Amino acid sequence: MTLRKSRLSAEESKLLTKVMTMGLGTNLPVVMEPSELARLMGVIYYDTGMGGALEREMPGLWAKINPGVDYYEIPDTWFMEPIELEEEQHVALMKLGEAHIYDFSTYLRCLSELHKRRRKYAMILSAQPMPTMVQVSPRSLVEFGTTDPEALASWLTWRKFFYDLDNRSAQETGYLFEPILAAAIGGEQKSAKSKVVARTGDDSKGRQVDCWKVLPSGERLAYEFKLRVTIAASGQGRFGEEIQFAEDAKNSNAVPILLVLDPTMNPRLGDLQRAYEAKGGRAYLGEDAWTHLEGEAGEVMSKFIEKYVRRPIEAISQFEREVGERPGKKHIELLELRAEYEPEKITLHLGRFVREIPRAEMQSLASVDKYQGDE
Repeated sequence: MTLRKSRLSAEESKLLTKVMTMGLGTNLPVVMEPSELARLMGVIYYDTGMGGALEREMPGLWAKINPGVDYYEIPDTWFMEPIELEEEQHVALMKLGEAHIYDFSTYLRCLSELHKRRRKYAMILSAQPMPTMVQVSPRSLVEFGTTDPEALASWLTWRKFFYDLDNRSAQETGYLFEPILAAAIGGEQKSAKSKVVARTGDDSKGRQVDCWKVLPSGERLAYEFKLRVTIAASGQGRFGEEIQFAEDAKNSNAVPILLVLDPTMNPRLGDLQRAYEAKGGRAYLGEDAWTHLEGEAGEVMSKFIEKYVRRPIEAISQFEREVGERPGKKHIELLELRAEYEPEKITLHLGRFVREIPRAEMQSLASVDKYQGDE
């Protein structure tokens, strides 16, 4: 029997399923159409300057999937517009990408995770219900009498709504951040069930590892990724768990590595750094963390980290500036905020900028406790 040119191996089929779908058993599943996936792969060809090679192999396709601009500048509607593809041409394109571009599969995995999370959060913005008075009215007791009751009712409702949206955003970022960095540097997340790092004194219990990587020499690395470490963020019990990770990794014959993107030093971060180093591990903070990531990622994926993770974070962070005569004390000059609610849309005015969010509420998202993740 003659195999079709686009036939996938088991690993390629697994990759295709992984990149095209997310959270199928949840309230907000994301499923990419072949056109959308082809356009996403077009972004990779654009980023790597390989569009000419694609045009030579598949004449006419590059014109359909060439974004012409960087990913963050592409309107969401561009990805959703159907394009005419030959049967399973997106599959053939994926195989061709693996031949054309070094680390193409890793790049596609990471970019698709980012894309699907952005797709999902756009749905959350539309679907997250406005809080009800049953949820927020008891909170009026600490402010009742400070302003008109009607104004207070609106204040409580808006405040809870923004809190819910921010909580969803933090959840989605958490699901996104660690897998991208792990994949980019050639490792993978490991659940506690895998027991690659066992708890000291009870090897029947494992520890979740943000990134597990085995070097050609056989050396095993157990990474802990953090955006930042603050004095207030971790309770004493939780901080004790973070300190214990270094010892557990060492006792599991792995090198513990702490990677913190925000270098702001405080006693907790200093304690954590010393705990890792005392167990034969390493700690990379701030610029050293970014340098380590990009060095481990290699030429192609280091560009991905720079373009899709580091630059956006730095672009937003630049608006926080030192103020007054207190060194290290930073502040952002907030734009004037005005929010308008209508059943079919919410309009946000931030200074001179206006953003409209279409609305189609889903009551199943009404409670944070009922929110379903993707795992």
